[in-house]
Amino acid sequence: MSAEGPFFPGIQKIPYVPDAGPQDVLCFKHYNAAEVLLGKKMEDWLRFSVCYWHSFCGTGSDPFGFSTLLRPWNDGGTPMDMAKKRLHAAFEFFTKIGVKYYTFHDRDMAPEGRTLEESNRNLDEITDLALQLQKEMGVKVLWVTCNLFAHPRYMNGASTNPDFHVLAFAAAQVKKGLEIAKKLGAENFVFWGGREGFLSLLNTDVAAELKHMANFFKMAVAYKEKIGLKCQFLIEPKPKEPCKHQYDYDAMSVIGFLKHFGLDGHFKLNIEPNHTTLAGHSYEHDIVMASAFGMLGSVDSNTGSPDLGWDTDQFPMDIRNTTVVMKTVIEQGGLQPGGLNFDAKVRRESTDLEDLFIAHIGAMDAFARGLRNAVRIIEEGVLNKMVKERYRSFSSGLGKMLEDGSSSLEEMEEFIKQHGDPKVTSGKQEKYESIFNHYL
Repeated sequence: MSAEGPFFPGIQKIPYVPDAGPQDVLCFKHYNAAEVLLGKKMEDWLRFSVCYWHSFCGTGSDPFGFSTLLRPWNDGGTPMDMAKKRLHAAFEFFTKIGVKYYTFHDRDMAPEGRTLEESNRNLDEITDLALQLQKEMGVKVLWVTCNLFAHPRYMNGASTNPDFHVLAFAAAQVKKGLEIAKKLGAENFVFWGGREGFLSLLNTDVAAELKHMANFFKMAVAYKEKIGLKCQFLIEPKPKEPCKHQYDYDAMSVIGFLKHFGLDGHFKLNIEPNHTTLAGHSYEHDIVMASAFGMLGSVDSNTGSPDLGWDTDQFPMDIRNTTVVMKTVIEQGGLQPGGLNFDAKVRRESTDLEDLFIAHIGAMDAFARGLRNAVRIIEEGVLNKMVKERYRSFSSGLGKMLEDGSSSLEEMEEFIKQHGDPKVTSGKQEKYESIFNHYL
């Protein structure tokens, strides 16, 4: 095998075979990229992306066990040699699985050097190759992010670190990340505050840290505009792990932060449902809440096991979950320039190279089924009509005045004097759930 592959010699481009049997797992049974739904191709509704860190840098190690995923692109040569092999393996995978986008952290793409200057040279060299492969294979960058959490310097945070020197290093790293995003034509840039939080309030000045983080973001906005970078900034909420409490706890926490510091015009949210369930919400909660405020920018499409209490980053296979996600995406008109990024990893016990394909195929099929279900729900309109009827009292009279923000407490009192106590009306939750299940 050469440094340029092939790394998956026994696997061809994954075909669409709608009548395939249950044992046929190296084909799409539901995802048909060119199929048109509600005037848009399936691939444009779904905008799938493969994440670089789990799929090509992941080794299967966890806090209790060593590496189990022995990949041919992670073996032999210098760190830069392996970075180039990894890149060729990734692009072979992208083209065979049929996705148009990928995502990466700066330190996934190229190894960190002894100095910032050396790290930047490494990144320049590897992204030169990435740009060449993008042009050859027609693959684009959905988003870039900077790893501001793994190195020991960031053990107390990056933009919220109590030591200005550390914050300055993080800012320099983001500056280079934004330049790389422009170089590769990234459509988004994500900020994930992996250690932007606290373990103890006894040694933490919360107000100072939040102000510093906001000013950090403002510097990024200013530099983005200075270099003419045309992309959407995204923040990815997470409630805990590794911090006891992270400032970007959930969608509403981030939206409140952005509005308080006047940043809401520059950022949207990248929602990861596994994080949402860690916050104690339902799978779709943060996606729906972000969308309701016009702040849903992209989705890190994974799932977890809430009973375990930590971020397991599993591939999304639950059709109920993909249906509610896609219903929200359709109702807001799509995710552009965001997408559905598979921030997911095969289990450490799934050690065959083909398992990487099977996992992505299964998840892509799950979202294709969810998309079709959501289209039927919206086209038939049963649920939407029921919801509209439930809120009908706000469509006229004093209810409409409340809706428009033009009513008063005095008018409310007079209304009650005229009409007396309200009648109790059923929420009909079980009926809604039964109707929803009809479409699955």
